[in-house]
Amino acid sequence: MNQQPLLTPVKLGDYELKNRVVMAPMTRDRADNPDFAPTDLHVQYYAQRASAGLIVTEGSQVSPQGMGYVNTPGIHSAAQVEGWKKVTAAVHARGGRIFLQLWHVGAVSHPDFHGGALPVAPSEFNPNTKAYTPAGVQKDTVAARALTTAEVQQVVADFAQGAKNALAAGFDGVEIHGANGYLIQQFLRDSSNRRTDQYGGSVENRARFLFEVVEAVAKVAGAGKTGLRLSPTNTYNSPADSDSRALYDYVIGKLNGYHLAYLHLRDAAGKVDDPKQVADVTGHYRKIYEGTLITNTGYDRDKGNAAIESGRADLVAYGVPFISNPDLVERFRDGAPLAKADSNTFYSPGPKGYTDYPALQTA
Repeated sequence: MNQQPLLTPVKLGDYELKNRVVMAPMTRDRADNPDFAPTDLHVQYYAQRASAGLIVTEGSQVSPQGMGYVNTPGIHSAAQVEGWKKVTAAVHARGGRIFLQLWHVGAVSHPDFHGGALPVAPSEFNPNTKAYTPAGVQKDTVAARALTTAEVQQVVADFAQGAKNALAAGFDGVEIHGANGYLIQQFLRDSSNRRTDQYGGSVENRARFLFEVVEAVAKVAGAGKTGLRLSPTNTYNSPADSDSRALYDYVIGKLNGYHLAYLHLRDAAGKVDDPKQVADVTGHYRKIYEGTLITNTGYDRDKGNAAIESGRADLVAYGVPFISNPDLVERFRDGAPLAKADSNTFYSPGPKGYTDYPALQTA
């Protein structure tokens, strides 16, 4: 069989990766301990998938304030760093590369996570979704309170400390989570950012928080070990900006000056009719972004190979297929069928639906 484009090496930041198949970051809610630290299950889960060219971990909150989902692992305490050290060691022992995703959910949280205090956001904002709380039940989100200017700057410092902790835990780099309606995207969009200080108003001001985070993290980790994930058209957790095309044309154009390891884009999940929203996210921003580009959302093996071969992207990230196929790279290589994932166990505790998907038996 001729070598597939997905399975060819690629330079990404400071590294040469063995293939272009990326394990996308996915929340799995398995850090069910008082420290919200990775466990031996996390070690097994990530090690099983180390044949990926790059693993990007589940989002890991950079502070207690950044938490909004039950049992997600953090990167702000000594216990969490120690837990992640076991994960990175196991992945490296199998020849893998792994970045940690730095995360702050902003308004997508609930007072139950914060001792009764309100979650935070750029402005008073309710994402009008459900929060799966520590009580083990879903509750309606509430209107988050606006961060003060000083608090915004503290969150920037928290991202930088998260990057420092990730390197101490042995990660090869970090990915800043600027997608999916969480805090960074809440700052970017005028639907959720109505501030009147230097972080609100114009596109440049609304993007200021993102770029301060990028600069702070890259200063700690190095630009060649720093990635960024964006979802320009996705409206999950926050309504669209009034002119998403203009907003992200500015943001992604400016990113060219930072020489990051990569930009990781989520394509639109459905049909896009609004001319101020970009329908073909990867295709549009491939023409604007000059660095290494990872694309994600809805790719199978053939579409992934085509994306690489056509130059649409440099790497392709896969989410759900990696849940049920720990040997996804090998299955792509051999043209083997993929196992189906059980969505009922995506967020449930324990090994079922997490570490018990078998690899294909090899001769």
